[in-house]
Amino acid sequence: MGMTLTEKILARKTGQAKVSPGDMVTVGVDTVVLVDTMFAPGRWRTIKKLDNPERVIVVLDHRAPTPDKQGAASHQTARKFVEQFGIKRFHDIGYDQGISHQLVADFGYALPGSLLVCSDSHTGSAGVFNCLARGVGVPDVVYAATLGETWFIVGETIRYELTGKLVNGVTMKDAFLQIAGKFGDHTNTNIEYGGPALANLSISARKTLTTMSTELSADFSIFDADDVMVDWLRARTKADIECVYADTDATYQEVRRFDLGHLEPLVAFPDSVIENSQSVAAAAGTRIDQAFVGSCANGTLEDGARRGSRARPARRSARALHRDASVASRLPRSKRGGHHHHTRQRGCGRDRVDVRGVRRHAHGHPRRERNMHHGLDAQFQRPHGRSERTHLHGLPGDGRGVGDTRRHYRSTRVPAMKVKIFCHRGHREHGELQIRWFSL
Repeated sequence: MGMTLTEKILARKTGQAKVSPGDMVTVGVDTVVLVDTMFAPGRWRTIKKLDNPERVIVVLDHRAPTPDKQGAASHQTARKFVEQFGIKRFHDIGYDQGISHQLVADFGYALPGSLLVCSDSHTGSAGVFNCLARGVGVPDVVYAATLGETWFIVGETIRYELTGKLVNGVTMKDAFLQIAGKFGDHTNTNIEYGGPALANLSISARKTLTTMSTELSADFSIFDADDVMVDWLRARTKADIECVYADTDATYQEVRRFDLGHLEPLVAFPDSVIENSQSVAAAAGTRIDQAFVGSCANGTLEDGARRGSRARPARRSARALHRDASVASRLPRSKRGGHHHHTRQRGCGRDRVDVRGVRRHAHGHPRRERNMHHGLDAQFQRPHGRSERTHLHGLPGDGRGVGDTRRHYRSTRVPAMKVKIFCHRGHREHGELQIRWFSL
């Protein structure tokens, strides 16, 4: 009998002709991702040897920018580790910042047929690229980094044959909630996604399924390879791409037909993902105090665009927040060029906070539309376009009604120029800032 996608990749990584459910296998690891929480004081153990530094990626994402001394110490340890072993794929605070598994997608780190491990539970997101990726414990990550291998028990595979096309107002998050509600958890099993519906699904849409499959307790989740996936990777990496396909006579625990065209918008109710979603009508009338778009499963450019085109505040007191999964995912690749960040310096110059702009007068009165002039190069004047009141965005409130918190990432480790920013009226000084320029 043939092998599923998961079985075929695991067999290749063991050097065996075939593996079957129930086998315990030791496999070679192609990519190891270390995140900042691994370097925390009390958790980090000094590594004296790496199997191959070229296969290691270090990402500062969970506590970035760091909120306390412990986080700062972990970042310092991570930077020393990177310097010690000459690790090239390092994502420090700045433009390359983002959630680890989103960066794996943005930079083409996950290749078809490869095996990737990380301590982040949503590492399985990379399965969208026809590879095996899994979140494992910190000791397993260290073991893989130092010896270049790890072990797994081969599980059964459930295949979802996706058909149809999503209707307006329905997303792949609804598809996941339907799977979680109808079929429950998938403990100790692998999930394989494929079918004709892939032709109408973007990488971001597919990635929602592989990311959220972690919540089903699946071992691995993986997509069939197609031209959409190959084009995405070729735009981001020069590495050779060799797709893997399941055998036509592969044995599955079950094959489930799943029509995306018959789905409806769902609401995930609190406390549990499994079998705990209902139609929007069931939640009608529920007061919403805050809505958040972003993070692991819905922090892509597509999600931000969908929110901007459809979201309408039901109450003026409801708060809407958006956070991109990575800085690189915020801008289309064709738009990369000059860009700048504004930061306010605190303490001894080691803690810098993003302060894009003044949106209100010191007493909270709105301003009419105009640009704030920096008195510097024209490139600093309109990189983000004209805003409702001034061109700068996001100065955190200082207790005097100045500014409001907006999403924007912090910039460090780039040349800076000190300037002073004033109110339009009355020339009231709002503090010393550093305008930091760098090229994307």
